[in-house]
Amino acid sequence: MTQPSSRRKTKSARQWRRVDLHLHTPASNDYQEPHVTYLDILRQAERRGLDIIALTDHNTVMGCAALKREFEQLLFLEQINRLELEEKRRLDEFRYLLGKILVLPGFEFTATFGFHIIGIFPPETPISYLEHLLLTLHVPVDKLAEGSTTVGATADVLTAYRVIDEAGGIAIAAHANSGNGVAMRGFPFGGQTKIAYTQDPHLHLLEVTDLEKRGRLTTANFFNGSKPEYPRAMRCIQGSDAHRLTRDPNNIKYLGVGDRATEVLLEEVSFAALATVLKGNDLSLTRPFRGKATPVDFVQAAREEGPSIVQAFHPQMTQRGGYLTAILRDVCAMANSNGGTIYIGVSANAKEKPVGVKDHEKVIRKLQEEIAKHISPEPPVLIDSLPSQGERIVRIIVPVDQDLPYALDSNQFFIRDEAETQVAVRDEIVRLVERRLRREGGGVDEGQMIAAAPPRPLPILPPTPEPATIEIAPPRTGVEVVESQKRSGTVYHTLRDLRNGSLIKNVTQSSARKLWHYAIQQAEAGGPKLDSIRWQGGRALLNRRSKDGNTWYDLALRDPDGTVHIYYGVTDSGLDDGWLKLIEPGE
Repeated sequence: MTQPSSRRKTKSARQWRRVDLHLHTPASNDYQEPHVTYLDILRQAERRGLDIIALTDHNTVMGCAALKREFEQLLFLEQINRLELEEKRRLDEFRYLLGKILVLPGFEFTATFGFHIIGIFPPETPISYLEHLLLTLHVPVDKLAEGSTTVGATADVLTAYRVIDEAGGIAIAAHANSGNGVAMRGFPFGGQTKIAYTQDPHLHLLEVTDLEKRGRLTTANFFNGSKPEYPRAMRCIQGSDAHRLTRDPNNIKYLGVGDRATEVLLEEVSFAALATVLKGNDLSLTRPFRGKATPVDFVQAAREEGPSIVQAFHPQMTQRGGYLTAILRDVCAMANSNGGTIYIGVSANAKEKPVGVKDHEKVIRKLQEEIAKHISPEPPVLIDSLPSQGERIVRIIVPVDQDLPYALDSNQFFIRDEAETQVAVRDEIVRLVERRLRREGGGVDEGQMIAAAPPRPLPILPPTPEPATIEIAPPRTGVEVVESQKRSGTVYHTLRDLRNGSLIKNVTQSSARKLWHYAIQQAEAGGPKLDSIRWQGGRALLNRRSKDGNTWYDLALRDPDGTVHIYYGVTDSGLDDGWLKLIEPGE
């Protein structure tokens, strides 16, 4: 949608800009106030202080076309000197509002099974091209002007992401955690489908309705990269999904323009700058808009989530006390795992005031030098600083990279094990090499791979009144002891790491780290008594342990043939809905 050439003045420094990227117009057939004009929508956007809006009607771009047509008709009348007084007033107002607000064309597409996907495009994108994209996504020609949420059999979710991305647009999963959202819990689709729909590389971000909420069950916390099956940290924003001008006083769930907005830290107000941020990996560049309330403290929000496989905290980085070494180990471990973020100048205790980093620019240069000197190959980290409670905090963003494995001082290999950094054992190092070979497409020869020890499951149970009838996916965190052998008086175990399914052989009590040591202790003590397990279908909760706000579970799974598997040290981040109902029946 072409804006006036005399658009807003931009400043060189980055500023927080307010955006609402999910607005409907009377072109959507479920719009609640059909008398509203496009000038009304722009006026309300200005009242709410919005810098950027996107018009995203259901399976149509007729709203974008109507606004563009009205503005261009007024320009034409001015050009031929035929403007009436009222028309001149409207044209002046259009110029003023379009000079303050960047209006982006887009649509909210209904994919197969009813999932809603938003596509947003540069303002100069022709309407005919957007209609072509909708036709490519199998919206029928006779439905292009209806603005209906239902348009028959259309393209699937993954195709929609790809088409929008390849057309230069921003692909957003609309209200992902609620109705018609791709991450809606309880939706009757398999876990692999949910993973694909929320981790696809052509999907740029998730729009969620609970961005203001805190706690481990929020959508943003679930997609922070700490879940083994969801390793890509997803940016989450919020939008109003407004189907009316202002909030409905009789039903507060029906929002108006700008009632649920997001702030984006931008170099300038442009589609290019917006796309750079929304398609990038720095999740701190967006935050929910809170009006006059205290702005979001991104560091404090991370501390409240706590340490995880993708987050670590260090109060300082001095060599004395081993802080710098611990930071370098975390960088190496995250580079070998799912990537992550390291905060320096704060402890993990969210109740403690941040210590901060003096001369943070000097510290950033020092970290860059130390990482380049000690970690090989040098990981492509991003190091910057963020404010928190009046202090400056240094942040290291470690991306998921291809150049595995990473080593500290040439011969020390580390990985993240839940919220801790651990020395990698031989089998884990080999797995890192295999991952790199697979990513490079070269494959792995059978002779290069560690022979996977055949699992030695627990004995088959006698028939029960309620045998399991379906396959149940195991947890995605914790470990399973699959084989134990006694050699020369020492018991050697083969463990399965549930995060990636890999087998680690020849682990003993003396060589095992924390979780492994616990699992081996339980296994060598005989494990649970099978006849005392209280099954719920094919699942069972054996034990629950809590410490420092963290909880671990020991679980059992029974295959349809009666084979039993015991899983130790499982966290809720690795559980699907069925397992979560078992451990938290009240939720």
